Amino acid sequence: MNNEQPKLLSERIHKGVNKAIAEALERHRKLGESIAIWEDGKVVIVPPEKIPLILDKEW
Repeated sequence: MNNEQPKLLSERIHKGVNKAIAEALERHRKLGESIAIWEDGKVVIVPPEKIPLILDKEW
């Protein structure tokens, strides 16, 4: 494995995780389902109308 391979793999994993998160948030919004997030040491329920829109970008 050369020095660039771990970096490239890490970048691909990061992009894949970001894409999966964006898709999950969009699915929840479209289905009208709330999500739970961790904020300031507490669990916060975010209703679907308050889920931020993540615009498509190059993953």
